[in-house]
Amino acid sequence: MSKEELDAFLSDSRTCRVATLTSSGAPHVSPLWYVWDGTSLWLYSIVKSQRWADIVRDPRVAVVVDAGHEFFELHGVELRGTLEQVGEAPRTGAESITELEAAEKLFAAKYFGATGDGPMHHDGRHGWVKLTPSKIASWDHRKIADL
Repeated sequence: MSKEELDAFLSDSRTCRVATLTSSGAPHVSPLWYVWDGTSLWLYSIVKSQRWADIVRDPRVAVVVDAGHEFFELHGVELRGTLEQVGEAPRTGAESITELEAAEKLFAAKYFGATGDGPMHHDGRHGWVKLTPSKIASWDHRKIADL
């Protein structure tokens, strides 16, 4: 995918799959909502989850966003890197965190239909982690016929 195609795909897709490592070293994969800001993937995860425990212990992850049903429809992106926790965990919204402002606006608009400066709902169960990928790989089988 081109940079423009990748940005559009990551911005429009709703669910990613996050691969973490458990304490035994076994892989753990779980679906999660996210937002893409053009540079980083922002993940909003329940802090009392296997995924969060894995991330706190070892922040290295791989994330996949994909789509398609038939072989020549398959397309997607894999992002790899190290997650960084941003803000308090769990996030209550009691304090304003400048680094989270854009991600929370994107998230509120994408998943809850908030417009403009619509507020991000904080349930006191989730926390933010940011993935600025060290590696991005994409594929698009829809382009195979053009080869």
